[in-house]
Amino acid sequence: MNGITDLETLLREMQPDLRLGEYVYCSLPEDATGWLSLEPLGFFREDEGLTLIIEKTAADEAGLTYGPVMRCITLTVHSALEAVGLTAAVAVALTRHGISANVVAAYHHDHIFVPANHAERALAALAEATPVLT
Repeated sequence: MNGITDLETLLREMQPDLRLGEYVYCSLPEDATGWLSLEPLGFFREDEGLTLIIEKTAADEAGLTYGPVMRCITLTVHSALEAVGLTAAVAVALTRHGISANVVAAYHHDHIFVPANHAERALAALAEATPVLT
């Protein structure tokens, strides 16, 4: 099944879903071993090392340092990787409420990481703003 590329359809059909759990971003050296046992939700290789997105409890148990504690909102619409405007529309909706966002695009859905203490407000901002954005 192909993802949706039409922005109006994406915004109309997306149903933001707040995932359970708290997540953090950690940075490990490129040559780090054993990090798969942390069961990362996502990872990315950068010039400076390996970035992991993992559950906060896993980071605490492993003694890793991390930045802000985040929650994950999944946009439950199958957005195509080549869709134009969805990330911008989400960013605008959250910016209007002063909420930072880190977007991770996966094959089927986009996932928005927001500060844990603003997660419910972010969810409401996305839900109320969606029809207005088109």
